[in-house]
This record gives sequence, structure tokens and C-alpha cells, in this order.
Amino acid sequence: MKIRVGYELIYDFPQPTPMIVCLGVHFTRASDVIKPDFMITDPALPITPYRDSFGNWCNRIVAPAGRLRIWGDGLVNDSGKPDVVVPFAHQHLVEDLPSETLTYLLGSRYCESDRLTDVAWELFGKSPLGWARVQTICDFVHNHITFGYEHARVTKTAWEAYNEGNGVCRDYAHLAIAFCRCMNIPARYCTGYLGDMGMPPPYGPMDFAGWFEAFLDGRWYTFDARNNIPRIGRVLIAQGRDASDVPITHTFGKNTLVNFKVVTEEVTTN
Repeated sequence: MKIRVGYELIYDFPQPTPMIVCLGVHFTRASDVIKPDFMITDPALPITPYRDSFGNWCNRIVAPAGRLRIWGDGLVNDSGKPDVVVPFAHQHLVEDLPSETLTYLLGSRYCESDRLTDVAWELFGKSPLGWARVQTICDFVHNHITFGYEHARVTKTAWEAYNEGNGVCRDYAHLAIAFCRCMNIPARYCTGYLGDMGMPPPYGPMDFAGWFEAFLDGRWYTFDARNNIPRIGRVLIAQGRDASDVPITHTFGKNTLVNFKVVTEEVTTN
């Protein structure tokens, strides 16, 4: 299947303002890209690309005073297969984990595993190791949190999501990540596109999605505590310890987001 992915962001800036933008399809999907989703700005601006410490492609710009439109429109090949499920994937002992996964065992800005350790061991300490334990965590988070955009808060942490019992997709991911880390399973935050392909209507407005990956049996596997079923058409943008590492835009000054639009849809060809 072919998936169209894209976005449009419109900002008003009171003065020239540096920005970091992380909105391109992740390099791991490079071989799937049919039409690159190059970032375009109006007015046209110099764009400086770079890789961050997690390997994500980012762009640096300086937004001028006034209105700025940022958009991209791409086309990606996709297998059309749902997220992989490997029920017998085993869990590594901490001493056997690859060194590059250890940072994803530590607490981070939005995933305060230190505050949730006692809760996690009480909830999941008797669950089977490996895939089953991660799935048990996803089941709990899926049932514990009530979804609603009115519950969104940019400063909301896993600890707060657990205690408040509500949130949006990033809060589901943050809480599941924190619980996984408490149980000695490396987990990292993912942001990207996830459309309604394969799902029954009604469909809500498109938005960027947050999910997570857990390291089991020598590789990273996708988990999604918010939806909690294998989905198709997932297109990764960026990975990090939590959402603070992979904001779609980071502005170094005051601004107003005037308009925000996300497109992710299957493209049918005759």
C-alpha cells in the first residue's frame, strides 16, 4: 500500500525566532519513500539539517517576524501488515543488555520511573517476563487512562497521568515506558503518523501519534498502549527517551500557532 503523509503548521512570530523542526519520515523508512516529504517554508528560508543524538533528522531555521507557514507532503510505501507480535520474545537480564539500550532504562523528563517503581512492582511483579509483561503493562495503561484532548497538557508526566487517570496518546506511551523501565525493560518513545487505515469509522481529525518500543529478544518491538491492538500504516518520524527529546517543533522565543494540520491516508491507484 501507499501512504500519503504530510503536515501544515502556521505560526505568528513577534520577532525573528530560531526553531528546530523534526517532521521528516525517519531514516529507517528511507527505502520506502516514493516522494520525499521535504520541509518547505513560506517565506522561503535557509534550512540547516542535522542529526540529533538519537539519530533523528532535524532542521534548523530562523523564523522571521510575522507569519510563517511550514509544510511537507510525501508518499511512502508500506507493507500494509499490522505491528509485529512475538508473544514468546524474551526479556534480557540487565547485565546482558547492549550498552546502547541502557539510556532507555533510566528515568527521564516525562517518565519518572523512580516515582513509579513501587507501583510497577506491585502491579506487574508477578506477571510473566518478556513480551507478556510488556503486554500486561499496555493492558493496564489502556484501561487506566481515559483518552481526551481536553486532558492534554504539555508538562504532563507519567506520574501525573497515572494519578489523574486521563490523557492523550503521549501520556499512554509515557506511563507504559516508565512502567517498562521500572521492570528493567528498555523502552523508548516514538512519534509519527498513524492513520485510520483498517479501522472502522467514525474517524477523528488527524494528528501526530505517540507510541513506544520495548527492547526484547535482541531487537526493538512496537507497542501502543493507547490503541492496544496491532495497527497498520504506522510511519515513524522520531525516537527518544520521551516526548521532550522529539518535539515536532522547538521554538526559542514567543509565538502563536495559528493553524495545525496533519495528513496520513492510503492512496489508491488504478
